[in-house]
Amino acid sequence: MPGRRYSVIIADRSSGVVRRVTISLRPFVTAVVVAAAVPILIGLGAKWSARTEVAQLRTNNDALLVENGSYRAATGELTTQIQSLEDVINDLGARATLDPTQAKAMQKLPAMVKARAAGGAAINATASELSKFALNSPEDTFGVLRDLLQGLESRLSSVQRVVERREALAAATPSIWPAHGWLTGTFGGRSDPFTNEPAFHQGLDISTDKGQPVYATADGDVESAAYTGDYGNLIQLRHGFGLTTRYGHLSAFNVKPGQHVRRGDIIGYVGATGRATGAHVHYEVLANGKLLDPLQLLTQPPATR
Repeated sequence: MPGRRYSVIIADRSSGVVRRVTISLRPFVTAVVVAAAVPILIGLGAKWSARTEVAQLRTNNDALLVENGSYRAATGELTTQIQSLEDVINDLGARATLDPTQAKAMQKLPAMVKARAAGGAAINATASELSKFALNSPEDTFGVLRDLLQGLESRLSSVQRVVERREALAAATPSIWPAHGWLTGTFGGRSDPFTNEPAFHQGLDISTDKGQPVYATADGDVESAAYTGDYGNLIQLRHGFGLTTRYGHLSAFNVKPGQHVRRGDIIGYVGATGRATGAHVHYEVLANGKLLDPLQLLTQPPATR
């Protein structure tokens, strides 16, 4: 069945001209529908496109938030490590310089004693180590910096242990005079005061009034405090690193075995017990069981009274 056709008559009143237009209903309706649908379709397309872009922006934003959070965490971790390194470096700087007189005494110690306090690796890591890595992204940079800082922190910790051992050696080095008085006997060969025969004197004799204090010449532990033959009342201190000191002819003890003492602590009092001709303290220093000349280590005066 053919589609319906309609005629539209258009008349011009001024000229009397009449025009007739014939149209088919189906094409006309189709055209009208298409004309109306195009703007709607364009609007829907724009809406869908906008939604897609918004979704993409949200995804990108979420990714940036995660990435920024990761960077903040990494930055915080690096800041903590840097602060830790600064603390270690400041601590090492404050402790690196020994008292010159104490350092001088340590230099006179036997090599075997000093070797016990040695060790550790030097710090040779620098920022140039970054050149070994290909830094293609901020993540790479953070990773390399973190590894480098961890390596430096580990090496600084090793150096710190070395400094601590050197401090311990400094504290264990007998460097002050054990009593106030005058030197009446030195280390080495001499005549025996009782027989006048040649003899070897194993330490120093420091004469002073009976009852004057005797001081620990370095930090250590009291190994013994007892009467011991020719030494009379004898105190023996163990200082670590193979160092030992002895204090003989005392009139009395001021410490007990097992007690820890610090340099300058009063450990006993001058006397003339044992094989002695007068009031004095006999002082010996041993390193790994071998006698040393105490005089070479005495770089500081006795403790203040």
